[in-house]
Amino acid sequence: MLFTSYDLAGLPLHNRLTMAPMTRSRAHADGVPASLAALYYAQRASAGLIITEGVQPSAAGKGYVDTPGLHTDEQVAGWREVTGAVHAAGGRIFAQIMHAGRVGHPDNTGLLPVAPSAVAAPGQIHTYTGPQDYPVPAALTLAEAEATVRDFADAARRAVDAGFDGVELHGANGYLIHQFLSQNANLRDDRYGGSVAGRIRFAVEVAEAAVEAIGASRVGIRLSPANGAQGLVEEDAHEVYPALVAALAGLDLGYVHLMTSGDDDLDRRIRELWPNTLIVNEPGADDPAATASRRLEWGADLVAFGSAFLANPDLPLRLRLGASLNEPDFATAFGGDHRGYTDYPALAAQLV
Repeated sequence: MLFTSYDLAGLPLHNRLTMAPMTRSRAHADGVPASLAALYYAQRASAGLIITEGVQPSAAGKGYVDTPGLHTDEQVAGWREVTGAVHAAGGRIFAQIMHAGRVGHPDNTGLLPVAPSAVAAPGQIHTYTGPQDYPVPAALTLAEAEATVRDFADAARRAVDAGFDGVELHGANGYLIHQFLSQNANLRDDRYGGSVAGRIRFAVEVAEAAVEAIGASRVGIRLSPANGAQGLVEEDAHEVYPALVAALAGLDLGYVHLMTSGDDDLDRRIRELWPNTLIVNEPGADDPAATASRRLEWGADLVAFGSAFLANPDLPLRLRLGASLNEPDFATAFGGDHRGYTDYPALAAQLV
């Protein structure tokens, strides 16, 4: 089943393997993807679907050093080289639109990070001037929150202009959309806070705006229920995520990309509520073949892997043949040059 074709809301995929988004921090400081990005993604075009690293929808949305954007003409031109290379290799590629929210620093952007409320993330972030504590972010005003919704929609339009097959909204891993869902990062008392209905509103409005901009079939969203990333607290995840998924189902999005919660009851409830394609990403899975088989039997339509694709550009072939896998070198995961980026050997090269 893993190697059968699949129809993703009208987009034909060669197989059911998805390359999960992974921050690589190799873009230029202006957010334009470096030329090596085209080779990196094209090498992995045998995935049924590629989802890019997080791409900021605005200058304020940048979190980490050297991450790419989709808010200038130069960035769009840079991404056209990437999408052209992937399509020439027969692949399909979505851009993940990621606003980091409070997970940022002025040393990386020249701007104070923004968030639902003025609550700092715990810990430190790597900046152009070294490790720094997370600052207290500026709480978005109502008008600024609405403008940020429009930023996501504008980035979705730019993504299509850049040749992407669609976009994934990053609603997971402690970034802005996820911060709005959280109990401890969202202390608002306006329409974007308080009740479950209030806290899911920003995510739903972002999805609505993206659908209006490029069409529902081209829009997916990534969710990580009950995930404490970046210091978030979600004690009411059993209420928040069913409500959110039910609201998103009414928009007929192309897919939900679910990072499993570790709570099978919650994950199964999401599967029951979600009528369209469900991509499942199981964090920490160390046997891609076994994990993929188990998750497809569980009810996933597509299965996503991150580090396995990082180290194995030809992962579908390796899994089909039962071949050994390259081990990822996490010391070269973020920043740098071609090492640990485009130099992982393909199976054909190793067999020569």
